[in-house]
Amino acid sequence: MSVRKFAVLLTAALFIAAIIWGFSGEKREKRRAEKEYTPSVQTVTVTAAGDCTLATDVNASKEGSFAAYASQLGGDYSYFLKNVAPVFAEDDLTIVNFEGTLSNQGTRQDKQFAFRGKPEYVQVLTTSSVEAANLANNHSADYGDVSLTDTIKYLNEAGISNFIGTNTAMREINGISVGLVGINALNEEEAGKLEKAIGSVKSLGAQLVIVSMHWGEEKATAPNEQQIELAHKAVDLGADLVIGTHPHVLQGIEKYNGRYIAYSLGNFCFGGNNNPSDKDTVIYRQVFTFVDGILQEDENMTLIPATISGHDNYNDYQPAIATGDRKTEIQNRLTDYSAQFGLMNLNFR
Repeated sequence: MSVRKFAVLLTAALFIAAIIWGFSGEKREKRRAEKEYTPSVQTVTVTAAGDCTLATDVNASKEGSFAAYASQLGGDYSYFLKNVAPVFAEDDLTIVNFEGTLSNQGTRQDKQFAFRGKPEYVQVLTTSSVEAANLANNHSADYGDVSLTDTIKYLNEAGISNFIGTNTAMREINGISVGLVGINALNEEEAGKLEKAIGSVKSLGAQLVIVSMHWGEEKATAPNEQQIELAHKAVDLGADLVIGTHPHVLQGIEKYNGRYIAYSLGNFCFGGNNNPSDKDTVIYRQVFTFVDGILQEDENMTLIPATISGHDNYNDYQPAIATGDRKTEIQNRLTDYSAQFGLMNLNFR
């Protein structure tokens, strides 16, 4: 073989070897990358509770009232939620429906019940690990617009996210962007803001959208057609959880298109009545899991039966975790109420 032919063959062999080595190197790098890749997993634990009214109507009896209890505490407002504060401390975000105002200003509106609490009552929330308050309800301006403005001011100063209509809120939790929307669906005009409000938080990058709805009929233990229709619309628009308030009693849970709807959580720390006939309530808990920023569908929802008072025959304004027979009764109620939506095996704690 001539030197020239040998050189040509050697060059060709080296070229082929380089290609083979390159391909095998690429495969090695790919296998190494695949082996080293670990998906990013984040969780956001959300807790929700019902109506919190931190005030007494001026026309109501002062005896045994929320205001009477508050006046005896010497400024230590942790009393009201101390039984449930450990539950709230376990999560990343606790949301309540704040039904009333915090203000020293304004004129009582012409309505059956109106609530104005002292600005310092915000400490009921701050001392108990409550991070967010829905203001979209029929008592958010009980003493006029100034009382709503004041309430927003005091909540903001306390670091508590608040939201009402198209005034939405955003929170960053464990690297996940959470959008909070509140709609007072008792008002048709406000109910019409649902699409815009959800669109607003999504445009701001919300990866988790929670909608608090104030709706339905007082004392009704089943949602009406409007509630169901609006809840489904919210999910279709992008809500990942819908929380309901206003009926002052419990209503059932539905899972629609992979998302939970709690139609009514009932009362919670409720200063509006010194002895409500129905003192059952529930704390809603859900853990949302994200893989590489994408929300996963799962069944990680828990209901914690509770009572709005530690006493059956009067309201001490101190919600307590239910135990024993009372816990079983509340579990049975919620299971019965949720059966119409096909949820027969709710997860209770």
